[in-house]
Parts: sequence; structure tokens; C-alpha cells
Amino acid sequence: MFDAGEHAHRRFNALTGRWVLVSPHRTRRPWQGQEESASSDVSYAYDANCYLCPGNTRAGGTTNPDYKGPYVFQNDFSALLSEVPEGQVDDHELLLSRSESGICRVVCFSPRHDLTLAQMAVEDIQQLVALWTEQYVELGAMEGINHVQIFENKGETMGCSNPHPHGQIWAQRAVPEEPARESERMLAHYQRTGRTLLSDYREVELERADRIICQNTAFVAVVPFWATWPFEALILSKRQLRSLSDMDDAEQVDLADIIKQLTTRYDNLFECSFPYSAGMHQAPTDGASYPEWDWHMHFYPPLLRSAAIKKFMVGYEMLADPQRDLTPEMAAAQLRAVSASHFKAG
Repeated sequence: MFDAGEHAHRRFNALTGRWVLVSPHRTRRPWQGQEESASSDVSYAYDANCYLCPGNTRAGGTTNPDYKGPYVFQNDFSALLSEVPEGQVDDHELLLSRSESGICRVVCFSPRHDLTLAQMAVEDIQQLVALWTEQYVELGAMEGINHVQIFENKGETMGCSNPHPHGQIWAQRAVPEEPARESERMLAHYQRTGRTLLSDYREVELERADRIICQNTAFVAVVPFWATWPFEALILSKRQLRSLSDMDDAEQVDLADIIKQLTTRYDNLFECSFPYSAGMHQAPTDGASYPEWDWHMHFYPPLLRSAAIKKFMVGYEMLADPQRDLTPEMAAAQLRAVSASHFKAG
């Protein structure tokens, strides 16, 4: 008899329309592949050579103020520029390109060089949530900005060369491929049912509970049914919020709390500074109402079996479907089982 905890199967991602291959029987195989060096611990609150620490001069020549809370500035080496001539190349139906404009900003989460979100106080993370909200509103109100992407790459494994706690915001004219795909799926579900896709999905997860990692009054963090990365997580709101700007003060505090809960459990899993890429998807900022949209936050960590062993997306994953060994239910159980207090807190 088929057992999803033992036998290979495919799972459908209702949010993107893609499939993922799950191979739980492979969790028993020995590992002989590459092992990573764990991210180096930072033990000092200030680094004179860090471009992001208060009072230091960045690579572009600008000196940071002596900031005391979260701090945002224009990226000195932006991938998107605000002044780009309108134009496109379409001299062949198979060769199409369009100009793209936007704004890129860097957000320092804390003046302290030695902290991560898992180690910050909830009230300090709430200040960051408030700043994210201000940035979403400010950038989204600008002419020609239709999408605001807030994200963080944490750890050397994820390509982050500076350990100072920080993230980025890219705001642009086009809605990128991933949120656009989600938007199409959300709209189709809303038109078919009159309900939002992620509110229906949230209720299923709350009822079944086997993929829940942690929750509070306003939010729940789950390993999604369709997770691709071993310990992937999705933060969902318990009421419809199209964007950060829909959150009240209590929900901002609860979002800060659930982020701290989740990232603390990540660190405790292998007793390391757990690397990940994380980011929020929220309603486009073109002025439409988007009743089908639900704000949500993705976490994509690469670690698989230990602080030194990560998942590689290669071969089959590049050419066919994403594939995972550990089932989402197993991953959620492991994250639930670890302490909610950070292992470095004593």
C-alpha cells in the first residue's frame, strides 16, 4: 500500500502550479558528497572594516550615519536604475527585450555587527517590520513602480559576503516571474471560489497541524506541503493582509515574533547560524485593489543533514522537477522538536 512517508511521489504546488518530486526512501542513503564550512561566528558588535556598520565609509564613498535602529540607504551598486530610457528590442519574435527601471535599497537590520534576526529582540525586529512597511508604501507610491521585493540573503552559503545583519529592497516596473505566477494562481482560485488561495491553504494547515512549525495570535509558520528546500518555510497571516500596509501594530509585533521564533529554531536545528534566502510576496503596487492577494513570507534554507551538508539544485532539478528526500512533515517535526530559545542564549 502506498505510503507518502516511505514511497516516491510528486506533490503539486498550488501557489505556483509546479510539481516537486519527493523521495523519502533516499533519507537512508549515506552521504559522500561535498561538505560546507559552517558560517563563521561574529563575536564583536562593531567592525571598523565593515561597509554597513554605523559611522563607517561604504565602498561607494558615502559615510553611514551613527544610526541606532534599522537603517536604509540607496544601494551603491544597484541592479536597477531609476533613469532608464524607454525602449525594447523586438526585431524577431523569438528575441524580445524591454528596458527595465527601478530602485534598489539596502536595509541594515541593526547597528550591531554581531546579531542576526534570531538573536535580535522582538521589539527591535518590530522596528524593522515598521521600516519595511514604510518602504513598501513609499516605493510603491512612486510612478512606474509596480512591484516591491523585500528580501534577505543570510550566510556565506547563500552568497552573502558581509555578516552585518542586512537585507535588500528592489522596486521595479515589471512584476517579476515568481510573484506574477503566484498572482495568476491566486486570481484563478479567487474567481473560482470567491475565497483567497492562501486563506484556504492556511485553514488546511491549521486543521491538519503536521506541517506547522510554530504560530502566534496573528501568524503561522509551516513547512509547505509542496516545499522544495529541505527545511523551507512559509509564514502565513491568520487574516487576509494584501501587504505589510494592512497590518496593525499588534500584527507588526506578531510578525516580528514569528520571524524570531522561526529563525531561532533554524539556528537550533544544527546549532549554527542557519543560512537562508527569505523574502515577502505582497500585492502589486499599480493601484489596483487585488482582493485575491494574501501577504506571505518565504524562507529557503539550503542545509540538508547538518551545518556542513546542503541541498544542491542540479541535474534533475535544473532539467526536470525540483526533488527532495526529507518529507515536509518530517522537516516540520524536526523544527518543532528543537527549543524556541536560542542555543547561544545559555
